[in-house]
Amino acid sequence: MPAGVGIGWRPEIADVLAAQPGLTWVEVVAESVMHGMPPALRQLRERGVTVVPHGVKLGLGDAEGLDVDRVAHFIGTAAITGAPLVSEHISFVRAGGFEVGHLTPLPRTRAAVDVMVRNVRSVQAELDVPLALECVAALFTYPEDEMSEAQFVTEIIERTDALLLLDIANVYANARNHGGNPLETALAMPLERLAYMHVAGGVENDGIYHDTHAAAVNPEVLHLISELSRRTTFPAAMLERDGDYSPAEELLTELDAIADAAGMPRVTAAQ
Repeated sequence: MPAGVGIGWRPEIADVLAAQPGLTWVEVVAESVMHGMPPALRQLRERGVTVVPHGVKLGLGDAEGLDVDRVAHFIGTAAITGAPLVSEHISFVRAGGFEVGHLTPLPRTRAAVDVMVRNVRSVQAELDVPLALECVAALFTYPEDEMSEAQFVTEIIERTDALLLLDIANVYANARNHGGNPLETALAMPLERLAYMHVAGGVENDGIYHDTHAAAVNPEVLHLISELSRRTTFPAAMLERDGDYSPAEELLTELDAIADAAGMPRVTAAQ
């Protein structure tokens, strides 16, 4: 399993990551390695760096069922990368025959739980490694919601025996946009099933906080991680960055800030 602080592997920062001897693991978008790993990522893997595929297009919450080709490709990424686990989102990406084009939150209803459970079990039956499920950021909520965010995630995790990918930046964004205490929400998640944690930055625009993955991690998110680390142990954490990439020194400083908040070794310590 991944351990310590990692980062999302992207071609734009491949050279920076290759130069970090203290880097023990990376996450890669599963759809980008369905037909093989880029040479720079393969070199990291050969060096002993753990690679975890992270899907974004499987649509585990799609009520109309899963696309068999996408499932086959997703499952194949575990073998391609030699991964100890794979991860995907608690969301849907297709509806009514149309591609939504984004990870869309599900209504927190028992019917939606049933859909997730059915689809997750279908994928798990073909996987040789564990599957971790991520809680997503939601810019809106549904009037038919029957459960809190933590209750919804917990029921899905318990019924599927999946692992939890806790996106603490998403928990923070949802609390900021819809109210609630992010620490209480995080603590109510099934942390005993925690595989790893996502950390990312965002920006506020017209009173709405957007989880952009293209800004520095909010100090309030770092404080939230610190408060959580006093109450539970994080096996691993990773920084998501998907645009507006900072210079190497700033990225490494951000990784070290996450490590300090989570009580983990710094990535730069081995340099």
